Amino acid sequence: MPFLSLVILAAMIFALVDIITRDSGQVRFMPKTVWVFVVILLPLIGTILWFAIGREYAGRPAAPRPPQFAPWAAQPPAPAAPARDPRSTEQQLADLEREIEEERLRAEIARRRQERGGA
Repeated sequence: MPFLSLVILAAMIFALVDIITRDSGQVRFMPKTVWVFVVILLPLIGTILWFAIGREYAGRPAAPRPPQFAPWAAQPPAPAAPARDPRSTEQQLADLEREIEEERLRAEIARRRQERGGA
């Protein structure tokens, strides 16, 4: 049994050294600091997870990753927003009300002309 503990301890130390020395672009799914805590808190499972899914191997191209201090940079760029009207909401509402009033006045003028012409 002590032999198994030594093997787990050696694997954990090897995993920790690998995590610390590895470039951030070669670390997958979680930041390096989280991987360090996982390996320390769960030595056997954390070590197995690190070597199974946590690191990029030479055969796979490393995906570029943003720096860990800028988590907002990890999000893909937002699609371009549709062109916005530079007028404020109040200006837009005032223009709409003016258009409605103009249409009402045109209808009133047309109705009066029709009454004058028809009488």
